[in-house]
Formats: sequence, structure tokens, C-alpha cells
Amino acid sequence: MALAAAGVVAAYLLVAYLVLPAAWTHYERQPGLAGHPMVTRTAQGIPGDPLNVGLVGDRDDIARAMRAAGWYPADPLTLRSDAEIVGSVLLDRPDPTAPVSTLFLDGRREDLAYEFPVGDNARHRHHVRLWRVMDKGAEDRPVWLGSATFDRRVGVSDYTGQVTHDIAPDIDAERDFLAETLVKAGMAETLYQISGVGPTVDGRNGEGSHYWTDGEIHVIVLVADGVRRAAPPAVVPPPAFIATKDAVWRSVADAFGN
Repeated sequence: MALAAAGVVAAYLLVAYLVLPAAWTHYERQPGLAGHPMVTRTAQGIPGDPLNVGLVGDRDDIARAMRAAGWYPADPLTLRSDAEIVGSVLLDRPDPTAPVSTLFLDGRREDLAYEFPVGDNARHRHHVRLWRVMDKGAEDRPVWLGSATFDRRVGVSDYTGQVTHDIAPDIDAERDFLAETLVKAGMAETLYQISGVGPTVDGRNGEGSHYWTDGEIHVIVLVADGVRRAAPPAVVPPPAFIATKDAVWRSVADAFGN
């Protein structure tokens, strides 16, 4: 009896302190990101959108790649750009460079923001905010982390009462959409995963929007100098345990209608 109890305790310790933590933290491709915050914050300090994408390349590489993939740089947030986005929503007028609200990572507002318009106005759009987090990563190139989300409607923030966009909850789909556009444009050299915020079923961003995610960040190493890649990008698979976790997560998410 005592031997069986000891076995149960040993199994618990193995799972709780070694196996499960390993599912939350793997940075074998970018060890310099271990311990980095993986959730943005609003100006009020409220946890915002989680990070779910990464880009490797300098600022010019990003500009070329995003342009080739059909993304537009977002305008700075000003009274004029605010008025333009309101006009776009109310009058069904296109605004492919509409501003995005400011989020902070490590106390810094986003360095870059891009959007991919959908429909005839700024009510619906794909968008991504990017922060330069390392000047030189594993590839000896700058590393950027970002939050890619889809604005599905205009609403009122649950936390501040301000008019804002409500994001679609499946932020993994937005992460994948960004990667797909870059791959299709021939701008992706290599794809791999690192740990982000961790598996989350009922997350809430800084405006109160619900989201779910497997918690992984998909990193895209961009081609240099905008030279289009004819072959598909190299894909580095995650560790087997992470791949299993992702598959289990997707099954659970599908079972709950996510």
C-alpha cells in the first residue's frame, strides 16, 4: 500500500513539475525569449491581447513582406484618423490604413501595426501589432513579437465603456492567416513555434473580448531584401510533446464548439 502511494506521489510530481511545465515553455529556437512577457497591456494597465506571432527580419524586410502579402501599415492614432475610421464604419467607406488602438509590451507601445482590410469599411479587418524584442536572435537578425487578431464588429469596452472593436475569439486562426498570406506571397523562409501565453480557453483582452488559443507563437523567418522564395518555406516541427498538446487542445476546443 505504501509502495503504491509512493508511486502515485512520484507520478504526480513528475507530471506537475516536469511534464506540464514543459508544455508551457519551449524556446529551443529562440532561447533569448525565455521569460519574456507574452501578454500586452492597455494604457490603463489591463492585460490586453496575447502575443501569438513572431517575425524575424529587419524593419525593411517586414515592410517589403507585408506589402507583398497585401497588408497595409496602419495610420498613427490621431483625432483626424479617429474621425476617418468612424466615417468608414458609419458610411461604409473603405479605410485600408485605419489606425489601431495602442497596446503596450514591457511599457512600450507597438513599433509597427498592419492591417488587411475585409469588406467595404473598417468595421471588419485583420490586424497585427508588432514589437521589436531582440536586436539579434538565433538567426542573427532582429526578432519581433506581435498580436494578430480579427476585428469582427464595433462595440463598447466592457472595462472602460469606450467605443472599440470586438475581436473574433479564435486568435489562432488569425495567427495562421498572417502566416498563410506571407507564405503565399513567397516572403516566408522558415516557420517554427515557441511558447506564448499558454493554452487558454476563456481569455479576455483589454476591452473584454473573449478569446481562446493553444498558447503557441508561430514564428515566420522572412526572406531577406524582399527576394521572393519560389519553394515552400522550411517547417521546423515542434517537440513531440508540444505537438501532442496542440492536437489535444484542438480536440478539446472543437468539442466545446470553439
